[in-house]
Amino acid sequence: METPKYKLSAWSAFVNAKCPRCRRGDLFATGMYEFKGQEMHKTCSHCGLVYEREPGYFYVAMFASYALNVAEMVTLAVAISVLTGSSNPWLYVTIILGVAVVLAPFNFRYSRVMLLHWLTPGLHYHPEMSEDKTK
Repeated sequence: METPKYKLSAWSAFVNAKCPRCRRGDLFATGMYEFKGQEMHKTCSHCGLVYEREPGYFYVAMFASYALNVAEMVTLAVAISVLTGSSNPWLYVTIILGVAVVLAPFNFRYSRVMLLHWLTPGLHYHPEMSEDKTK
């Protein structure tokens, strides 16, 4: 069996928001911080995988987004405490909410990527699907 010519690591596919099955097609049609919002492709342009496995599938991504948000807020609270030593609650609220608003598009995108790559049973990488269609 031949080794596929196109090889992308699992981590690179995750970071670049590529299809979890072939690691070639893009998950999103738009950039992370565009004014028109983030639009997700319905299917993979390379292997044809339907991203929304069932109606309401991406509601589960809200839990992953919540976990990301909590981790970011706790990290920020510890960092503010260590760096400033302040006990002023308004300093914490202002910085944490400001950063949460700035990171909202990041959390939206990567909660969906996390759901598809790591939290969907039965959805795995198939090296044969990452080969070019024409030979």
